[in-house]
Amino acid sequence: MSTTAATAPAVTGIGVAAPNGLGLKAWWAAVLRGESGIRPLTRFDASPYPVRLAGEVPGFVDEDHVPSRLLQQTDRVTRLSLAAAKEALDDAGADPADLPDYAAGVVTANSAGGFEFGQRELEALWSRGGRHVSAYQSFAWFYAVNSGQISIRHGLRGASGVIVTEQAGGLDAAAHARRQIRKGAHLVVTGGIDSSLCPWGWAAHLAGGGLSTEPDPARAYLPFDPDASGYVVGEGGAHLVLEDAARARERGARAYGVIAGHGAAFDGPAGGPGGGCRLGAAAGAALADAGIGPGDVDVVFADAAGERTADRLEAEALAELFGPRAVPVTAPKSMTGRLAAGGSALDLAAALMALHEQVVPPTTGTSAPADDCPVDLVTGTPRTGLRLRTALVLARGRGGFNSAVVVRAPAA
Repeated sequence: MSTTAATAPAVTGIGVAAPNGLGLKAWWAAVLRGESGIRPLTRFDASPYPVRLAGEVPGFVDEDHVPSRLLQQTDRVTRLSLAAAKEALDDAGADPADLPDYAAGVVTANSAGGFEFGQRELEALWSRGGRHVSAYQSFAWFYAVNSGQISIRHGLRGASGVIVTEQAGGLDAAAHARRQIRKGAHLVVTGGIDSSLCPWGWAAHLAGGGLSTEPDPARAYLPFDPDASGYVVGEGGAHLVLEDAARARERGARAYGVIAGHGAAFDGPAGGPGGGCRLGAAAGAALADAGIGPGDVDVVFADAAGERTADRLEAEALAELFGPRAVPVTAPKSMTGRLAAGGSALDLAAALMALHEQVVPPTTGTSAPADDCPVDLVTGTPRTGLRLRTALVLARGRGGFNSAVVVRAPAA
């Protein structure tokens, strides 16, 4: 079923916690400046590890964002999530208390749960015994904890949930939130936040492979570049307030854009067509769901793996769908690293801001795409002077998940 801009659910609020800016305004200004948040790790001593760079959210003081009673029962990922959700609701000017009971819910994406909290409790278990493990460990580590804590804090008692599809999760969560709006929900907080920058989390990232060992922050993560050597891990992401468009208009809410279409696909065998990558299939399904064709897309926010084969497969999928270098492509995550579920949610926020302000943010680090990546990559500085009405956001999650979302400017 296609969704027009007049009837698609509207995004009325955005909250951000990103390595290059805490809060929507600070982050977006940094993105347009091309300012990177990738730098040497400070959260723990990374000197014994082969990878020492990451994207850490700067200036986040837990006590400024989370009530003291919650500090002992939450991981950093949940604290970042609570801060972003509050900013999104404040930005939307929405008070869930004004809505009927069960009319507002929350659907978030997460990939690792409260990893750092879990590490501390494992340390307590093995060094002091089971009696010293916090009772909060029973839920603080869990993927769904962000949805639960946001729900409790803001009284969001409607249909809720959590999506676990790694980098694709932020887009899949927004799609699920859209379904809840179609079923009658008035408002859904959605998006994704991840944070696992601790020794235990770092061991998992290293074991998963794909990380760049380049020590220079400016050269470590180079999407579509001939010298691409892997990606950088980051923390953070974004939360969005998604509302029924008609109700949002009735209350005079500003809309950044609408979620017009979604598509998902799972990779096939590596030896199959397109190297098994089905990102193009997800993109095509999203366009069909939105009721538009490739020629209607004004900009693409790429998954941008930062690995030569994966980048080539994505570029080939885009060339097959749109034609070689036929549409501007950008990867602002080059300034943050890959944030797991938070990465695609942040890209969704970037796409909405691009439509709202009529500017395509740049990809940093990469000066020009490799010859086997036939994309019109926006590099160096933002691209202006375009008429931006429709954006396609792409994401691939570890394990074969592919997701695509079409966002469109709100109807006049």
